[in-house]
Amino acid sequence: MSSTSQAERPALADAAPLPIEPEVAALPAAPAPPPFVLMHPARAASYMLASLILALTQGLGMNLINANIPQLQGSIGATTNEATWMVAAYMAPNVSLAVALIKIRNQYGLRNFAEISILGFVVACFLNLFISDLSSAMVVRFMSGIAASPISSLGFLYMLEPFPPAKKMQIGLPIALTNISLAAPLARVISPGLLDIQGFHSLTTLEVALAFVALCLVYLLPLSQPMPRAKVIRKTDLISYAFLAMGFGSVAVVLVLGRFYWWFEAPWIGALLAFGFACITVMVAIELNRNNHFIDIRWIVSPPILHFAAVLLIFRIVLSEQTSGAPGLFQVLGLTNDQMIGLFTVIMIGTILGGITCIFAMRYSNEKATHLFALAIVIVGSLMDTQSTSLTRPEQMYLSQGLIAFAGALFLPPAMARGFVAALSKGPNYILSFIVVFLTTQSLGGLLGSALFGTFITIREKYHSSILVEHLALTDPLVVQRITQLGGVYARTLTDKVLQNAEGVALLSQQATREANVLAYNDAFMLIAGLAAFAFVALLIHITYDAVRARMAPPAAEPVAA
Repeated sequence: MSSTSQAERPALADAAPLPIEPEVAALPAAPAPPPFVLMHPARAASYMLASLILALTQGLGMNLINANIPQLQGSIGATTNEATWMVAAYMAPNVSLAVALIKIRNQYGLRNFAEISILGFVVACFLNLFISDLSSAMVVRFMSGIAASPISSLGFLYMLEPFPPAKKMQIGLPIALTNISLAAPLARVISPGLLDIQGFHSLTTLEVALAFVALCLVYLLPLSQPMPRAKVIRKTDLISYAFLAMGFGSVAVVLVLGRFYWWFEAPWIGALLAFGFACITVMVAIELNRNNHFIDIRWIVSPPILHFAAVLLIFRIVLSEQTSGAPGLFQVLGLTNDQMIGLFTVIMIGTILGGITCIFAMRYSNEKATHLFALAIVIVGSLMDTQSTSLTRPEQMYLSQGLIAFAGALFLPPAMARGFVAALSKGPNYILSFIVVFLTTQSLGGLLGSALFGTFITIREKYHSSILVEHLALTDPLVVQRITQLGGVYARTLTDKVLQNAEGVALLSQQATREANVLAYNDAFMLIAGLAAFAFVALLIHITYDAVRARMAPPAAEPVAA
């Protein structure tokens, strides 16, 4: 994942853009930022604490709902498919807003951005207290998705604030990403206790409380303004972003709901997906014919950036094993979040250890070796999970899931730092294009991973069910004996043998479905291990190719003495 050199991309003048908008005079060069002043340790710790609170506030607001869909259905009077619309409503605006926020922050100032963003988030969290049915839940979750988008950016900025420039990428970035990763397992750890207090409104009350704490921290700890405010938003930017938001939002809704309504059964899924791709196509067409880009499409589709995006996307799909794999398996086996608290505690510990290890790994700037190590760990953890049975319990997955969490925290910071440096080397205007690449691979990539993982499990479950049912013939004495044993459970309440046998057949069918689901999850774990192994081999080949090319390159000519 090497950065793109200036020679690898044609100049904008050579692209002959159409005159969609008038030329805008180049902005004067920004003055050099003020020298860094080392903070007092107590104040630096306060900024780091603020970053943690902001990251958890934003992450819990999203994951508390995602982790408790089955428990929340009754509170809003909805089925599982209908309740999942809350997740789709949250993600639809959230996946694209970070792109617009970069320019909004540059034009209106970082402090104004922080204060207004946190106020909007508090209002959105407060509205969650008034959710009473599915319609109100979808409206409020849509507003929460809008308000939460800038909070993750503030979490990054507050963590980077106390570190000197040389340490921001090495120390600040891994800690910030680790904080964000902690929200998903923490939501499952604290959810059972909260639901026991007051159900759904306990979750929203916690979200409001954290939002008010974050509000106080933002106003007490102002962020420094790294560059002067400048008018960077143009009218055509608004048009481009509108199409980008509609496109990304439509794709996000499809990825969240497609496997629940099934991809080829609901006609609106295809229509919405086509609409999303059409909007993205229009945005690309606009940007290719502009002089002053909102997003530099040509840079994004250059080979080094496509390679960078592919690596991030593959690893994001691989990590869906942890978000959709183990929790889904145990849900099929009848376990709830309160029985998996230990497992998600181990995942949190693995994430923290991975973040700490990443800090030391980034000191040596050996990104490819770090990625190889992380992929090897994912392969080992996924292969361990392929041995699951219907008797597997969370304790048997502590080691494998801890390893995968460790690898996830270890992989992402070096990749993001490398991409950020590559964008910055091209100029500040390319930061926005990098954010689009990173956002697409992480937000939409995460939804894509969960959708592919869930779809694969559904298909494999049907396959294994058909094979198991083939061998459950009533002419088989062992099958008849098993049905009699299962039906005997109801002997005290049902005296009719026919009804007892019917109940026995129903219980045997449930057991066959459960075993088919376990086999399907084992297949999915094996698929993840295979995908990680493919990425490992591809990266190893890439490293070998670069080493051979460097060895065969002619030595640089020595300067001739005058």
